[in-house]
Amino acid sequence: MTAIAAPAVRRRASRAVVLDRVLLYGAAGFLALWTLFPIYLIALAAFSERAAIYEYPKPLLPTRFSTDTMDFFVNSTGVLSSLRNSVIVALGTIVLGLLIGTPAGYALARFSFPGRGFIQVGVLISKMFPIAILSIPLAVTFIQIGLYDTLQGVIIIHTAMVLPFIVIVTAGVFLGVSRELEEAATTLGTSRFGAFVRVALPLALPGLAAAAIFTFVTSWNEVFAATILTVRNTTLPAQVLGALNISPLYFRFAGGFFLIIPSLFFIFFMRRYLFNLWGPGR
Repeated sequence: MTAIAAPAVRRRASRAVVLDRVLLYGAAGFLALWTLFPIYLIALAAFSERAAIYEYPKPLLPTRFSTDTMDFFVNSTGVLSSLRNSVIVALGTIVLGLLIGTPAGYALARFSFPGRGFIQVGVLISKMFPIAILSIPLAVTFIQIGLYDTLQGVIIIHTAMVLPFIVIVTAGVFLGVSRELEEAATTLGTSRFGAFVRVALPLALPGLAAAAIFTFVTSWNEVFAATILTVRNTTLPAQVLGALNISPLYFRFAGGFFLIIPSLFFIFFMRRYLFNLWGPGR
């Protein structure tokens, strides 16, 4: 009886495994389509003839491909300069945020000191204040200290917005890095800072990549603070927002697609570090 029942049990287990995989892949495919379908529609409108945007019902396959809409957007006044400003601000926010947040996360993960719990709670509380409430006082302060309408001021504000997330993520990552490896490095003659740079930091690269992706996307898409704190040196989202009310519909589709592309490229190049959070990168 046992020998006869064993194949049936194996078949049921095999069917259960196949069903689990089908459900898993189906859910992943649904989520991918849910995310990519709006991007596809925006790209379809951005690379269609201007008259095709007003057609209804809209075709789901490209039938009237044209770069006129994108050319119109790219050659519009202020777009290229605001694009340069957005790149500078996003990269500057990543550098400044990681320079401040990584040591802070390491300190919270490795050291016990008075006020440590208060600092952890304070990091979370800082996310409770919406930028809309702080924008006017910040604008007045920046005017007084000479940072208004400068990229440096926008970088500082964006860094303040993402710093709590960077600290929380890096602290969690460093908690997963073996303390014994750093101690072994110090016994071999490496300083504490050298052990941090040579041992802990390389092992924390997946977490730092996740923090960098979040920082870039947040800074790239942030529009409220950039609009309030700049007049001439606007970022691309602020430039597009300022032109929405007086722009045709095809300008908006082209602007939306143009705003998506840099984030996708950045995530694509950082993905191999990010995937190490779940397993070996491929």
